[in-house]
Amino acid sequence: MRFGQAFGLIATAAALWLLWSLREVLLLVFAAIVVAMALCTLVALVRERLRCGRPLALLLTVVGLAVLLVVVGATVVPPFLDQFAQLLRKLPAAAALLQSSLRQALDQVSQMLYGQQALQWLQQGWGSSSEPNGALAAGLGGGLLRLLGLAGGLGSGLIQLLFVLVVSLMITAQPHAYREVAVLLVPSFYRRRFRTVLLLCGEALSSWMGGLLISSLCVAVLAGIGLSLLGVKLVVANALLAGLLNIIPNIGPTLSTVFPMAVALLDSPWKALAVLVLYLVVQHLESYVITPSVMHHQVNLLPGLTLIAQFVFTVLFGPLGLFLALPLAVCLQVLLREVLIHDVLDPWKQRRLAA
Repeated sequence: MRFGQAFGLIATAAALWLLWSLREVLLLVFAAIVVAMALCTLVALVRERLRCGRPLALLLTVVGLAVLLVVVGATVVPPFLDQFAQLLRKLPAAAALLQSSLRQALDQVSQMLYGQQALQWLQQGWGSSSEPNGALAAGLGGGLLRLLGLAGGLGSGLIQLLFVLVVSLMITAQPHAYREVAVLLVPSFYRRRFRTVLLLCGEALSSWMGGLLISSLCVAVLAGIGLSLLGVKLVVANALLAGLLNIIPNIGPTLSTVFPMAVALLDSPWKALAVLVLYLVVQHLESYVITPSVMHHQVNLLPGLTLIAQFVFTVLFGPLGLFLALPLAVCLQVLLREVLIHDVLDPWKQRRLAA
């Protein structure tokens, strides 16, 4: 190996190590790009409707979003926070009730099959307290408090959020200039093609975000209507949680079902089962009716690939990787399809056939 090749190999390894060391910052930059794509879509709609320049359209978009956030914060956030606090207080009692019901069912099964003392060791594993504030309920409550304590560390989180918002606004103000900077990072013979690939990634992200917003709103509305008809308490908190957690596929809908079932269980077991059936129906409507209707231009991701992407990006990047797993998967799918398949493998196959 000559000196130039060895130096190039070392430089490449050092660059990869540097990128891996800065993976959290790069992930925040990607989050800023996702937000910027959403803002660019809104700015384009404002420019199309009002026939105005980009600076004015960006100003109107930012002001409109700020007013919307203030209105939503004043009307929806206070009752949501109040009901969410009540929801957290009800979870230990629901856990204790579930524990008691399971122990009673276990006693009945033991008496019918093995005798009263046959599964005593298993019952002891559940704990001997039958009070609402038993060991399991206390452990669940303590775990929730610790989780809220971790979520309450807002110092670095606010700084990261501010970084994402500022960078996204800068990109939205001059999207073409920043896209050209990315284009310059590839060899000159591939820049025109890479510019097209970046445009395709942007279109895929815009389509995904628009469809996800509509589907999440539909899920929140359907969940709220269903919970109201069933007479379940804390409707606002549970409906908003269903819409927000719908952003995380596979995991989010499952988590959103736990909270209303816990509240319904305190009223009666049949109501908890009715809530489970309601959420299954809502998720099937979202998966087979709403999403295909509003995301027909979206990059189609197979459920298995979505789950794999969530697992891989969560392991690599932590909780932020879980939230950004889908946009990362959307961009990676476009890049693999356009760069690897269309530009590398298809011409290679044609050359092999011609030879």
